[in-house]
Amino acid sequence: MLERQEGRTETHRPNRGVALVAAIGAVSAFALLCLCLFAAVVVWDQTRERQAYSAPTRARPVPTRVVEQVVPISPSPTPLPPIVIEIDPEADIQTQILTAVYQKVNPSVVNITVRQPVPHKLNGEDFFTEGQGSGFVWDKQGHIVTNHHVVANASEIEVTFWNDVSVSAEIVGTDPDSDIAVIKVDVSPEELYPVELGDSDQVRVGERAIAIGNPFGYEGTLTVGIISAVGRSIPAVTGFQIPEAIQTDAAINPGNSGGPLLDARGRVIGVNAQIRSLVQANSGVGFAIPINLVKRVVPALIETGRYEHPWLGISGVTLSPSMARDLELPVERGILIIDVIPRSPAAEAGLRPGTRTVNYKGRRIEIGGDIIVQIDDQPLHNFDDLLIYLSRHTSPGQEVILTVARDGKLVEVPVTLGVRPTRIRE
Repeated sequence: MLERQEGRTETHRPNRGVALVAAIGAVSAFALLCLCLFAAVVVWDQTRERQAYSAPTRARPVPTRVVEQVVPISPSPTPLPPIVIEIDPEADIQTQILTAVYQKVNPSVVNITVRQPVPHKLNGEDFFTEGQGSGFVWDKQGHIVTNHHVVANASEIEVTFWNDVSVSAEIVGTDPDSDIAVIKVDVSPEELYPVELGDSDQVRVGERAIAIGNPFGYEGTLTVGIISAVGRSIPAVTGFQIPEAIQTDAAINPGNSGGPLLDARGRVIGVNAQIRSLVQANSGVGFAIPINLVKRVVPALIETGRYEHPWLGISGVTLSPSMARDLELPVERGILIIDVIPRSPAAEAGLRPGTRTVNYKGRRIEIGGDIIVQIDDQPLHNFDDLLIYLSRHTSPGQEVILTVARDGKLVEVPVTLGVRPTRIRE
């Protein structure tokens, strides 16, 4: 009996185990199904969120009103980060720049030899004085630009190129007021290398300045320095002023006159013209005529042989606030008219010169006349402002409107500009 009971017992145990395993499997399957459904719901929900987030980018834009945001002012300005200049010690950049500029421009620079007859003969023979200057090729037609004072009164002109070829030249036109002249040579265009012109309005103090010329007759000489100042006025041989001249400390000596002043890319930014020196040699103060003025003058010289400058016909001084205060004048800045040249455009327009002389800081000044404060819509702070405006924006025959302080009021005076005479007191 016991054996049967044990057998029966052994027979029923497997059935309970199977049932238990089946129950556990069903529960696990149900749990896994629930987990899968939950995951699907989460994924579907996130997909809806992404679609909802990206939907505005596909929608039609809606006009909005821009509201200015007020930014609080910082109690002190934020300091700029330090500027670090790094130079490769293995490379001499200065040498590379100067060598490249010389190779580019030297074939365009010429040596000009001028001969002038001596007024008196010696033993019945003619004698000549000889002078030298520089110039540069302007175009393929053989035009060469130099200074007026280099070729003035020349009876013979000889041009020597960089390859020692020498030819005669003739004067096409000169302009004493800008100290610019154009001469012409008869040379094949293939042998001419015109310069590249720069923009003198973009020249800044501290930039590199390079001069190539023939100081003391030494052909093809390169000197280098910096732009020391811009906007200088230098005297012309006519007594008028040349505005916007470029000052440089690049060595300029007799023989450099008429040669190019270049930037670091080999573009002409000026024509070397004058030096300030007690010994007529380089003292670190040289001046070049701005190339933007040359660009206006040279085409006229090539076409007609002359360039007509606009002329107002006054002499005056710059009025400063301290001078206005000391002399009790009605305005603080402008041009105090000292004199009006008879029969000039200024005289015909009725501009008034000073009426009484005063001594101001050791110099005699005429006051009581008109004070020019504006030309057209351009305010005038000094005399150079007037010269620059006339040079850049006007021509002979053009009418300008001068605003002047007169008898305690501001009065507009129309003036028709004339042609500048050959001398300041013609």
